[in-house]
Amino acid sequence: MELHKPSPGARIETDKSKGTSAVKGRDFFKRTASGIAIVALIVGSIIAGGVAWDIVASLIALRSLWELYGLLYTKFRLSRGWGITGGVLMLLTISIGLSYAVTLSIMTMVAVLVLFTETVRRQATGHSYALWNIGGTLSGLVYVVLPWSFLILLRSHPLGKQYLLTIFLCTWSCDVGAYLAGTAFGESPLCDKVSPAKSWEGFWVGFVASIVCGSILPVLFDLAPFPLVLLGALCGVAGQLGDLAESVLKREARVKDTGNLIPGHGGFLDRFDSILINATLTFFIIEVIG
Repeated sequence: MELHKPSPGARIETDKSKGTSAVKGRDFFKRTASGIAIVALIVGSIIAGGVAWDIVASLIALRSLWELYGLLYTKFRLSRGWGITGGVLMLLTISIGLSYAVTLSIMTMVAVLVLFTETVRRQATGHSYALWNIGGTLSGLVYVVLPWSFLILLRSHPLGKQYLLTIFLCTWSCDVGAYLAGTAFGESPLCDKVSPAKSWEGFWVGFVASIVCGSILPVLFDLAPFPLVLLGALCGVAGQLGDLAESVLKREARVKDTGNLIPGHGGFLDRFDSILINATLTFFIIEVIG
Protein backbone atom coordinates (compact mmCIF):
# COMPACT_ATOMS: atom_id res chain seq x y z
CA MET A 1 0.00 0.00 0.00
CA GLU A 2 1.49 3.32 -1.09
CA LEU A 3 1.64 5.98 1.56
CA HIS A 4 0.47 9.46 0.65
CA LYS A 5 3.34 11.93 0.42
CA PRO A 6 2.71 15.57 1.11
CA SER A 7 3.30 17.85 -1.83
CA PRO A 8 6.31 20.19 -1.80
CA GLY A 9 3.91 23.10 -1.36
CA ALA A 10 2.47 21.61 1.80
CA ARG A 11 5.97 21.13 3.22
CA ILE A 12 6.81 24.74 2.49
CA GLU A 13 3.69 25.87 4.32
CA THR A 14 4.65 23.77 7.33
CA ASP A 15 8.15 25.22 7.38
CA LYS A 16 6.71 28.72 7.11
CA SER A 17 4.34 28.02 10.00
CA LYS A 18 7.19 26.79 12.16
CA GLY A 19 9.26 29.83 11.25
CA THR A 20 6.38 32.17 12.06
CA SER A 21 5.82 30.47 15.42
CA ALA A 22 9.50 30.80 16.28
CA VAL A 23 9.49 34.49 15.39
CA LYS A 24 6.37 35.09 17.48
CA GLY A 25 7.98 33.27 20.39
CA ARG A 26 11.10 35.43 20.21
CA ASP A 27 8.99 38.59 19.90
CA PHE A 28 6.93 37.58 22.93
CA PHE A 29 10.08 36.96 24.97
CA LYS A 30 11.59 40.30 23.97
CA ARG A 31 8.33 42.09 24.67
CA THR A 32 8.03 40.46 28.09
CA ALA A 33 11.66 41.05 29.10
CA SER A 34 11.66 44.69 28.06
CA GLY A 35 8.27 45.20 29.69
CA ILE A 36 9.58 43.86 33.00
CA ALA A 37 12.59 46.17 32.75
CA ILE A 38 10.37 49.20 32.10
CA VAL A 39 8.09 48.32 35.02
CA ALA A 40 11.06 47.93 37.36
CA LEU A 41 12.52 51.28 36.24
CA ILE A 42 9.27 53.20 36.60
CA VAL A 43 8.12 51.63 39.86
CA GLY A 44 11.57 51.87 41.41
CA SER A 45 12.01 55.53 40.53
CA ILE A 46 8.50 56.42 41.72
CA ILE A 47 9.17 54.77 45.08
CA ALA A 48 12.54 56.51 45.32
CA GLY A 49 11.02 59.85 44.36
CA GLY A 50 13.05 63.06 44.37
CA VAL A 51 15.82 63.44 41.82
CA ALA A 52 15.56 59.81 40.69
CA TRP A 53 11.97 60.24 39.52
CA ASP A 54 12.65 63.68 38.04
CA ILE A 55 15.50 62.29 35.92
CA VAL A 56 13.63 59.19 34.73
CA ALA A 57 10.48 61.15 33.88
CA SER A 58 12.47 63.86 32.10
CA LEU A 59 14.48 61.42 30.01
CA ILE A 60 11.36 59.54 28.92
CA ALA A 61 9.62 62.83 28.12
CA LEU A 62 12.49 64.11 25.99
CA ARG A 63 12.91 60.84 24.10
CA SER A 64 9.15 60.74 23.46
CA LEU A 65 9.26 64.35 22.27
CA TRP A 66 12.04 63.49 19.83
CA GLU A 67 10.01 60.57 18.48
CA LEU A 68 6.93 62.77 18.04
CA TYR A 69 8.99 65.31 16.14
CA GLY A 70 10.19 62.46 13.96
CA LEU A 71 6.56 61.72 13.03
CA LEU A 72 5.82 65.36 12.29
CA TYR A 73 8.97 65.72 10.23
CA THR A 74 7.56 63.25 7.71
CA LYS A 75 5.03 65.95 6.80
CA PHE A 76 6.83 69.28 7.25
CA ARG A 77 9.95 70.93 8.57
CA LEU A 78 10.07 71.99 12.20
CA SER A 79 12.62 73.34 14.67
CA ARG A 80 13.36 70.22 16.68
CA GLY A 81 16.32 71.91 18.35
CA TRP A 82 14.21 74.73 19.79
CA GLY A 83 11.53 72.23 20.82
CA ILE A 84 13.95 69.94 22.66
CA THR A 85 15.64 72.92 24.33
CA GLY A 86 12.25 74.20 25.45
CA GLY A 87 11.33 70.74 26.76
CA VAL A 88 14.54 70.53 28.79
CA LEU A 89 13.92 73.96 30.33
CA MET A 90 10.27 73.19 31.11
CA LEU A 91 11.12 69.94 32.88
CA LEU A 92 13.97 71.64 34.75
CA THR A 93 11.79 74.48 36.03
CA ILE A 94 9.19 72.00 37.24
CA SER A 95 11.81 69.82 38.92
CA ILE A 96 13.39 72.69 40.88
CA GLY A 97 10.02 74.06 41.96
CA LEU A 98 9.61 77.25 39.93
CA SER A 99 6.09 78.52 39.27
CA TYR A 100 3.83 77.18 36.53
CA ALA A 101 3.97 80.63 34.91
CA VAL A 102 7.71 80.29 34.36
CA THR A 103 7.18 76.93 32.70
CA LEU A 104 4.48 78.27 30.40
CA SER A 105 6.54 81.35 29.52
CA ILE A 106 9.15 79.01 28.03
CA MET A 107 6.57 77.88 25.48
CA THR A 108 6.07 81.49 24.40
CA MET A 109 9.82 81.97 24.05
CA VAL A 110 10.04 78.81 21.93
CA ALA A 111 7.25 80.14 19.70
CA VAL A 112 9.10 83.44 19.19
CA LEU A 113 12.37 81.64 18.41
CA VAL A 114 10.63 79.40 15.87
CA LEU A 115 9.12 82.41 14.12
CA PHE A 116 12.48 84.18 14.14
CA THR A 117 14.04 81.08 12.57
CA GLU A 118 11.43 81.08 9.82
CA THR A 119 11.93 84.82 9.26
CA VAL A 120 15.63 84.23 8.66
CA ARG A 121 14.89 81.22 6.46
CA ARG A 122 12.52 83.19 4.25
CA GLN A 123 14.90 86.10 3.93
CA ALA A 124 17.75 83.76 3.00
CA THR A 125 15.92 81.28 0.72
CA GLY A 126 12.60 82.83 -0.21
CA HIS A 127 10.76 79.96 1.52
CA SER A 128 9.40 79.53 5.05
CA TYR A 129 7.29 77.07 7.05
CA ALA A 130 6.17 79.29 9.92
CA LEU A 131 2.56 78.07 10.16
CA TRP A 132 3.55 74.39 10.26
CA ASN A 133 6.69 74.88 12.33
CA ILE A 134 5.15 76.85 15.19
CA GLY A 135 2.20 74.45 15.42
CA GLY A 136 4.30 71.30 15.24
CA THR A 137 7.00 72.44 17.66
CA LEU A 138 4.55 73.69 20.29
CA SER A 139 2.26 70.67 19.93
CA GLY A 140 5.11 68.46 21.11
CA LEU A 141 5.56 70.52 24.24
CA VAL A 142 1.82 70.46 24.97
CA TYR A 143 1.17 66.81 24.09
CA VAL A 144 4.30 65.23 25.59
CA VAL A 145 6.27 67.50 27.92
CA LEU A 146 3.40 69.00 29.93
CA PRO A 147 1.91 65.58 30.90
CA TRP A 148 5.31 64.38 32.12
CA SER A 149 5.69 67.66 33.99
CA PHE A 150 2.37 66.88 35.69
CA LEU A 151 3.74 63.48 36.73
CA ILE A 152 6.77 65.16 38.29
CA LEU A 153 4.49 67.57 40.16
CA LEU A 154 2.17 64.77 41.31
CA ARG A 155 5.05 62.97 43.02
CA SER A 156 5.38 65.88 45.46
CA HIS A 157 1.75 65.48 46.58
CA PRO A 158 1.30 63.86 50.03
CA LEU A 159 -0.19 60.82 48.28
CA GLY A 160 1.86 61.30 45.14
CA LYS A 161 3.60 57.94 45.28
CA GLN A 162 0.29 56.10 45.56
CA TYR A 163 -1.33 58.16 42.80
CA LEU A 164 1.55 57.63 40.38
CA LEU A 165 1.73 53.89 41.04
CA THR A 166 -2.03 53.68 40.47
CA ILE A 167 -1.80 55.58 37.17
CA PHE A 168 0.96 53.36 35.80
CA LEU A 169 -0.21 50.01 37.17
CA CYS A 170 -3.82 50.54 36.07
CA THR A 171 -2.71 51.71 32.63
CA TRP A 172 -0.45 48.69 32.23
CA SER A 173 -3.17 46.34 33.47
CA CYS A 174 -5.49 47.81 30.87
CA ASP A 175 -2.87 47.42 28.13
CA VAL A 176 -2.17 43.79 29.02
CA GLY A 177 -5.84 42.88 29.39
CA ALA A 178 -6.78 44.52 26.10
CA TYR A 179 -3.85 42.91 24.27
CA LEU A 180 -4.52 39.39 25.56
CA ALA A 181 -8.26 39.55 25.02
CA GLY A 182 -7.94 41.12 21.61
CA THR A 183 -5.43 38.46 20.55
CA ALA A 184 -7.45 35.56 21.97
CA PHE A 185 -11.02 36.38 20.95
CA GLY A 186 -11.21 39.93 19.60
CA GLU A 187 -13.60 40.00 16.63
CA SER A 188 -15.41 43.37 16.70
CA PRO A 189 -13.19 46.17 15.37
CA LEU A 190 -12.93 49.14 17.71
CA CYS A 191 -11.49 51.69 15.28
CA ASP A 192 -10.24 49.76 12.28
CA LYS A 193 -9.36 52.78 10.12
CA VAL A 194 -6.93 53.91 12.83
CA SER A 195 -5.76 50.72 14.55
CA PRO A 196 -7.03 47.52 12.89
CA ALA A 197 -5.76 45.23 15.65
CA LYS A 198 -7.88 46.80 18.39
CA SER A 199 -11.26 45.32 19.22
CA TRP A 200 -14.24 46.10 21.43
CA GLU A 201 -13.63 42.85 23.29
CA GLY A 202 -10.12 44.01 24.10
CA PHE A 203 -11.40 47.44 25.09
CA TRP A 204 -13.86 46.10 27.67
CA VAL A 205 -11.46 43.53 29.11
CA GLY A 206 -8.82 46.26 29.41
CA PHE A 207 -11.33 48.54 31.13
CA VAL A 208 -12.27 45.82 33.64
CA ALA A 209 -8.61 44.94 34.24
CA SER A 210 -7.84 48.56 35.08
CA ILE A 211 -10.75 48.73 37.55
CA VAL A 212 -9.67 45.47 39.18
CA CYS A 213 -6.17 46.85 39.58
CA GLY A 214 -7.59 50.06 41.06
CA SER A 215 -9.61 47.95 43.49
CA ILE A 216 -6.61 45.94 44.71
CA LEU A 217 -4.20 48.83 45.23
CA PRO A 218 -6.17 50.53 48.08
CA VAL A 219 -5.72 47.33 50.11
CA LEU A 220 -1.97 47.42 49.54
CA PHE A 221 -1.74 51.16 50.22
CA ASP A 222 -4.19 51.10 53.16
CA LEU A 223 -6.28 53.87 51.60
CA ALA A 224 -9.98 54.48 51.01
CA PRO A 225 -10.94 52.46 47.92
CA PHE A 226 -13.21 54.86 46.01
CA PRO A 227 -10.60 57.37 44.70
CA LEU A 228 -8.28 54.68 43.34
CA VAL A 229 -11.14 52.63 41.86
CA LEU A 230 -12.35 55.80 40.14
CA LEU A 231 -8.81 56.42 38.91
CA GLY A 232 -8.72 52.86 37.60
CA ALA A 233 -11.93 53.45 35.64
CA LEU A 234 -10.51 56.69 34.28
CA CYS A 235 -7.30 54.99 33.12
CA GLY A 236 -9.29 52.14 31.59
CA VAL A 237 -11.17 54.49 29.27
CA ALA A 238 -8.97 57.54 28.72
CA GLY A 239 -5.78 55.50 28.35
CA GLN A 240 -7.20 53.51 25.44
CA LEU A 241 -8.40 56.71 23.77
CA GLY A 242 -4.89 58.09 24.23
CA ASP A 243 -3.50 54.99 22.54
CA LEU A 244 -5.80 55.58 19.56
CA ALA A 245 -4.77 59.23 19.44
CA GLU A 246 -1.13 58.25 19.02
CA SER A 247 -2.10 55.59 16.48
CA VAL A 248 -3.69 58.18 14.20
CA LEU A 249 -0.41 60.13 14.21
CA LYS A 250 1.48 57.01 13.14
CA ARG A 251 -1.16 56.22 10.54
CA GLU A 252 -0.72 59.63 8.94
CA ALA A 253 3.07 59.37 9.12
CA ARG A 254 2.83 55.82 7.68
CA VAL A 255 5.02 54.21 10.31
CA LYS A 256 4.39 51.20 12.53
CA ASP A 257 6.32 52.41 15.58
CA THR A 258 7.73 55.74 16.68
CA GLY A 259 11.08 54.15 17.53
CA ASN A 260 12.86 50.89 18.27
CA LEU A 261 14.62 51.47 21.59
CA ILE A 262 12.26 49.19 23.53
CA PRO A 263 12.36 45.65 22.03
CA GLY A 264 8.87 44.37 21.29
CA HIS A 265 7.23 47.69 22.14
CA GLY A 266 8.69 50.16 19.66
CA GLY A 267 9.50 53.63 20.93
CA PHE A 268 8.94 55.42 24.21
CA LEU A 269 6.00 57.32 22.77
CA ASP A 270 4.44 53.97 21.82
CA ARG A 271 4.93 52.62 25.34
CA PHE A 272 3.69 55.67 27.23
CA ASP A 273 1.04 57.14 24.93
CA SER A 274 -1.79 56.15 27.29
CA ILE A 275 0.05 57.67 30.25
CA LEU A 276 -0.04 61.14 28.67
CA ILE A 277 -3.81 61.57 28.88
CA ASN A 278 -4.15 59.66 32.16
CA ALA A 279 -1.52 61.88 33.81
CA THR A 280 -3.18 65.04 32.53
CA LEU A 281 -6.68 64.11 33.70
CA THR A 282 -5.44 62.90 37.08
CA PHE A 283 -3.46 66.08 37.65
CA PHE A 284 -6.45 68.20 36.64
CA ILE A 285 -8.83 66.38 38.98
CA ILE A 286 -6.46 66.51 41.94
CA GLU A 287 -5.74 70.21 41.39
CA VAL A 288 -9.47 71.00 41.16
CA ILE A 289 -10.60 69.01 44.20
CA GLY A 290 -7.43 69.77 46.19
